[in-house]
Amino acid sequence: MFPGATADREAASYVVVGAPLDATTTFQPGTRFGPDEIRRFARSFDDYDHQTAQHFTERGVHDAGNVRAWDDVAEYVDYLGGQLRDIVWDDAIPLVLGGEHTVTVPAVEAVDPDVFVCLDAHLDLREAYDGTEWSHACVTNHALNTAEEAIIIGARTGSEAEWERAAESDVTVVEPDAVNDWLADPPTFDDEAVYLSVDIDAADPGFAPGTGTMEPGGLTPQQLQGLVSAVAPAAAGFDIVEVNDRDDGQAATLAGKLLRTFVYQHAAAKATS
Repeated sequence: MFPGATADREAASYVVVGAPLDATTTFQPGTRFGPDEIRRFARSFDDYDHQTAQHFTERGVHDAGNVRAWDDVAEYVDYLGGQLRDIVWDDAIPLVLGGEHTVTVPAVEAVDPDVFVCLDAHLDLREAYDGTEWSHACVTNHALNTAEEAIIIGARTGSEAEWERAAESDVTVVEPDAVNDWLADPPTFDDEAVYLSVDIDAADPGFAPGTGTMEPGGLTPQQLQGLVSAVAPAAAGFDIVEVNDRDDGQAATLAGKLLRTFVYQHAAAKATS
């Protein structure tokens, strides 16, 4: 159980779902261990959040456990999507723990947002990679089949074709050196529904080495917390993905902190709306 996720499923405002898919990971596998690593290293956090004056145990979070993954990715994605749609239909916010980034695709479909915001080192705009459209390198391309717009924050690598696709009007890329300016004046999103996905490799690997495809020149934990805080009030779904077990808990600890940041900021905004 994610620490502090003490609410009953029927009464929950937020539902944690582990999605330990590890089928298309490249370079360093291990995302199958991500959900439980995040839960494990979140045990060290205090229940009370000084910045928002909230207790996590009072935020109505339920942990529904892991949806066991299997080799047929398309079939798994379809099944996971059904589990997540049930959460959305119950007027709760799904909080998905990956698992490779592919698990974001059914979550986006379940939430059906206007805007897909993704914190990621990679553009993930490929139509296929390693012979499969279900690769973790294709996530934002899939998300744009549902959302009208994608904002990719922290991206610093991609193929030539991906950068050309990113130049089209439905994609905005905020590269690492522009993140502080974006944070100084983030979009309000007005009445648009947003889905927020955090690939832990958006962080510089010096802060979160436990991920599959590390890319230097990334974001700091403070920037990531600021980004999650800025987007959370408008978000109807959230995930944190691509954490593996190949470090001493740095990536998992940061992931757990970002999930809690999302809940606190979303709950605070909901309370004042």
